Amino acid sequence: MEISAAGRLEVRVTTADVGKRVSVRRLNEDDEHAVKGEKFTDTVGVLTSWDDGVLTITRRTGEVVRIAESTLVAGKIVPSAPARRRGPATSYEELARISARAWRPVESEQLGSWELRAAGGFTRRANSVLPTGDPGLPLDEALTAVRDWYAARGLPAYIQTATGAEGTQELLCAELEARGWTREVTAELWIGSLAPIADREVAGAPEVVLSREADEAWLGRYQRKGLGEVALKVLRSGPSVWFATVPGDEGGAPAAIGRCVVDGRWAGFAAVEVDPAQRRRGLAGAVMVALARRALDEGASAAWLQVETDNTAARALYAGMGFGAHHAYHHYRAPRTPGDRAPQPPGGDRYRSV
Repeated sequence: MEISAAGRLEVRVTTADVGKRVSVRRLNEDDEHAVKGEKFTDTVGVLTSWDDGVLTITRRTGEVVRIAESTLVAGKIVPSAPARRRGPATSYEELARISARAWRPVESEQLGSWELRAAGGFTRRANSVLPTGDPGLPLDEALTAVRDWYAARGLPAYIQTATGAEGTQELLCAELEARGWTREVTAELWIGSLAPIADREVAGAPEVVLSREADEAWLGRYQRKGLGEVALKVLRSGPSVWFATVPGDEGGAPAAIGRCVVDGRWAGFAAVEVDPAQRRRGLAGAVMVALARRALDEGASAAWLQVETDNTAARALYAGMGFGAHHAYHHYRAPRTPGDRAPQPPGGDRYRSV
């Protein structure tokens, strides 16, 4: 907090600081975010609005906190980039490009610096706008163009945004919410060093078969059923794609599977799934290790993956491998209108170990 020469706390944030990263302290008067028994609450995030005596701050996770101006006791601007997290040095822009190349759509179009992506509805990542920059139009016109583009393909309009790192889109999130767009999915992108994963020893390590193709056995374990040719194109997309399979007993469905996309120095892990009857046997770890070793052989040195905020088991596994969160990301859906295509069920894009 800002402390003056006289020792007083001061509010050194104004309405002109909207869009900047701030740290504020407020009194806990009727505050749902307050810790019981504490007089003050501190909030750090991007100041996304300051209207009618109320500040709106978006935290790293995407959580929106609204604060009455009258409760402020201190505030200041803080560096736009959070303290470096564990893992390789990188930027949001680099990770956005790398992760997008791992789930390529079958059709895309540029709207300024926004990329409109479609793949028949298979995964929100391949069927949403990636807004890395300026759309080249006023926002309302750009959103209309987005909705029209997806409507022409019989798809709901989604925009994928990110929060929590330098260059992410807290202000765009606020603008979308103000226009009635609904956040349907929040996940996190985690990063880590590749070598420690590849060097791990897995007790009683099972056989892990690596292939360039997702065969019928692999697809039989994959959580999304009834995959068509469009979905297979998305799964096979990426600069260097590997599929891992732990064979099941007596030729049955695989005990575990995984997918890895090697792209320069990065290896992206996805679709790590284990037969529910064979969990807690180290199979997910064995799949990750086998894929990491192959990626290391291809020259990669850093790793990334995407995981849901409520997937406790996967988060524990990845944290144990040295991964840590870099930023959160969200999928916003346009307000529904008559004739909209029904959304996919939750299994359509669950990010189980994605």
